[in-house]
Amino acid sequence: MLENENLDPEVIKQLEDHYREIEALLGEDPQREGLVRTPHRVAKAMMALTRGYRMDPSAILKSAIFKEDYKQMILVKDIEIHSLCEHHMLPFYGKAHVAYIPNGYNTGLSKIVRVVDVFTHRLQIQERLTKQIADCIEETLHPLGVMVVIEASHMCMQMRGVEKLNSLTTTVYYIGEFEKVEKQNEFLKLIHP
Repeated sequence: MLENENLDPEVIKQLEDHYREIEALLGEDPQREGLVRTPHRVAKAMMALTRGYRMDPSAILKSAIFKEDYKQMILVKDIEIHSLCEHHMLPFYGKAHVAYIPNGYNTGLSKIVRVVDVFTHRLQIQERLTKQIADCIEETLHPLGVMVVIEASHMCMQMRGVEKLNSLTTTVYYIGEFEKVEKQNEFLKLIHP
């Protein structure tokens, strides 16, 4: 969690109450020594894991826009991600690869990573996450093209349901110049040489 984030004590209290009730519904004793502080810890953890709702990804990109006559691909690859599946609230984790072709303006490289973090820190499905990252970059920077690939393992498929530990899901979203097959191939060769 971000150290400087102010958490609303009333929201934390309400979450604690709900998690205490969940413990009881599951057949546990919420007053058992090991569980007494668990609702508080889970409430704070959930606020950290969903902090993206309280952040503006477009403002992050706008905080570091530079005029630059560079019109070739900029790729930030192997961005470690983790998010919560909105269907089961179980984690999925993996890597995001984000590229854009500037149209007169660049943004700081770390801002691309921060935009990914904003969207991963919300309840998600991988498909929407991939599109949201690309759309935010496109709408904020107006580049010639954007392409995002996410490769992730989903604990909702590993721990429950089909229980397949080694499955990997890949999602792809592209706009503009990346609709051209040669640009897609260039991107894919860079992320998987």
